[in-house]
Amino acid sequence: MSSSNKPVLGIIGGSGLYQIDGLTDVSWRRVSSPFGETSDEFCFGRIGDQPVVFLPRHGRGHKIPPSELNFRANIDALKRSGVTDILSVSAVGSLREDLPPGTFVVVDQFVDRTFARVKSFFSAGLVAHVSMAKPTCSRLGDAVMAACEGLDIKVVRGGTYLVMEGPQFSTLAESKMYRQWGCDVIGMTNMPEAKLAREAEICYASVSMVTDFDCWHPDHDAVTVDQVIAVLLGNAGKARGVVKNIAPLVSQHTALCRAGCQTALEHAIMTSPDARDPAMVEKLSAVAGRVLKR
Repeated sequence: MSSSNKPVLGIIGGSGLYQIDGLTDVSWRRVSSPFGETSDEFCFGRIGDQPVVFLPRHGRGHKIPPSELNFRANIDALKRSGVTDILSVSAVGSLREDLPPGTFVVVDQFVDRTFARVKSFFSAGLVAHVSMAKPTCSRLGDAVMAACEGLDIKVVRGGTYLVMEGPQFSTLAESKMYRQWGCDVIGMTNMPEAKLAREAEICYASVSMVTDFDCWHPDHDAVTVDQVIAVLLGNAGKARGVVKNIAPLVSQHTALCRAGCQTALEHAIMTSPDARDPAMVEKLSAVAGRVLKR
């Protein structure tokens, strides 16, 4: 991204976060994608001078379960909308005693246990392999931490998010195993979202909002649905504060990302130019156009 290009902040809202406060010039409209329908129309607006594009991940009214989300269409359409930075906000369960309900975790690693989702934009006719060693953007993570300052939020930098398929929650044996693996939180939505954002060369940061302890915790069965919903709504209110604060910080991201997110495809394309499927090249015009046009 050149210094003349203004960054565009994309917000993907998970359970409980279905709207963004403080948006002006609001316009909801559908963005088409060759990968199918997005979860909902996108909400275009501004926070101050910062352009923002908001997507309710499960659709307004929470209509789409995790396994049926069209992750590829969502990320592709965000790319087509000019989004350069994605802040992903998700409700999660905690796998650690010191991450109680109400905690925000700015995760930086994932363990992907999903199995029923298409996980790449690339396929036969156009093959690519991107690095996922560092799956989140450190620059955007810095902005998230700065945005939390002054807000009544317990926020932890760093953590591993175990992404399960769902829609059922873990068995007790699974929950205990994930703790032994060193995972910190558990949810159903950040994969393949983070992988696709990397393929699309979009900076990606994930804020995991803890609603309850997973079933490993001895007090898990005593928690009522009302208690979980109360935490969920409280977290969503705090997340709106984070979004409001992060917008002016992202507006300063005019230089190329030092973490390499915006050049992730630089050496990733394996298929030689003369062997590439023209239909795939056209389909990937937004996601990979920067490298395919050479």
